Amino acid sequence: MTVIARVTTQMSMAAATNRLQAGAAKLAQLTEQATTLKNIGKPSDDPVGTASAMQVRKEQAANAQFTRNADDAAGWLATTDSALGDVYSVLAKARDLTVQAANTGSMSDTDRDAVVTQLRALSADLAASANTKYGSRSVFAGSTTAATAFDPATGWASSTATVDRRIGDGASVRVDTSGQAVFGTGSTSVFAAIDSIVTDLQNGVNVNPRLNELDAHLTTVRGVQADVGVRHASALTAQSSLKSSSVDLEARRSSVEDKDLAKAVLDLQLQQTNYQAALAVTAKVLQPTLMDYLR
Repeated sequence: MTVIARVTTQMSMAAATNRLQAGAAKLAQLTEQATTLKNIGKPSDDPVGTASAMQVRKEQAANAQFTRNADDAAGWLATTDSALGDVYSVLAKARDLTVQAANTGSMSDTDRDAVVTQLRALSADLAASANTKYGSRSVFAGSTTAATAFDPATGWASSTATVDRRIGDGASVRVDTSGQAVFGTGSTSVFAAIDSIVTDLQNGVNVNPRLNELDAHLTTVRGVQADVGVRHASALTAQSSLKSSSVDLEARRSSVEDKDLAKAVLDLQLQQTNYQAALAVTAKVLQPTLMDYLR
């Protein structure tokens, strides 16, 4: 036996009202999207889109931090490379002076004193390079926060660890450089080498054998500079890659969160037309009378 459900006027009115309210809610949502140009006003608007947007924003935050780290690494290593260039230039000048002094059969006291003065000035330049800073950090001091990396009286500030910058997931680059590896320590340092040349000149000793020491230091500086160059290149590569990732992530975020203006206007116009049509149809179809309510 088939049961035919009776549809009353009140039921029709309720159903129509629900449809009109749903249409009005959609119209309000589209109006807000057209005004803000945002697809998602609250999580309930698009739960899946909200989850995607949160993930993309998390990746953007990580990318931004990696970018800051890469920028810092590139700046630090560029400063170090420049300082090493200065060190090499100073040592080359010291070598030229030593060659000049060694090839002079008999130097006058005035000439000797002039060379000694220049060598001492070059030693002071090396000490200044040893204390090169990037921001407030000494580039040759490792993790130490000492005001100066090198003190001619006490030597190098102690460092317990290297300084690294994380420039990607599982990728990091060392930004500090061991001052002791560049300049040497104690009697084998560049400072001791220049002091020995000065002493030999003052005592009338041939300084030609000291050239081998300077050549060894020049080779060391070139080797360290090559290592810094490799690390600097890694930081620059990371910078470029992170910039590209930033653009891609922003495009992903925009595709989820942002509303295209033309589409927003079109959707709003269509919904307005549909809603107005629904109102007109409902008004014509449902015209209840007193007798409709009494039945």
